[in-house]
Amino acid sequence: MITIEPPRAKAGAGLTKTAVARFMGRARKAVGLTGEVHVLLADDTTLRRLNRQFRGKDKATDVLSFPAGAATVFFGEKELAGDLAISLETAARQAKRFGHTLADEVRVLLLHGLLHLAGFDHERDSGEMAAREQELRGKLGLPGGLIERVRPPARKKVRA
Repeated sequence: MITIEPPRAKAGAGLTKTAVARFMGRARKAVGLTGEVHVLLADDTTLRRLNRQFRGKDKATDVLSFPAGAATVFFGEKELAGDLAISLETAARQAKRFGHTLADEVRVLLLHGLLHLAGFDHERDSGEMAAREQELRGKLGLPGGLIERVRPPARKKVRA
């Protein structure tokens, strides 16, 4: 299920439900994630509220991932992998800052969120998520990802 608030908000930017669903299918397969993923494309106010409610951080953010608990399938329903929420306002600012389209930025954020749903955690691992994200960005034809943006640049050694 993909929800865009407000509806049709970014259809002109290539962010239709169909386009997002098509990318999600490719990305879920590349990540190796089974189960349905619900996606909410919203605004900074909504992401700030969710971030405050679920993470105790009173600020807007670009993407939030909510892994599903232990799956129990009833009545033939699809297994749920989790939910993703993305701020289109933050994504638009980041797209401009990094010189690519809003649609590309949303795809970068979706991939990042899917990796979290698959169990990766860049705040606690030793670079495994960053390496996997970089590999999958190449496979999916995406520009630079979130983790590499926040890492400090490597220092060059100066010879004396």
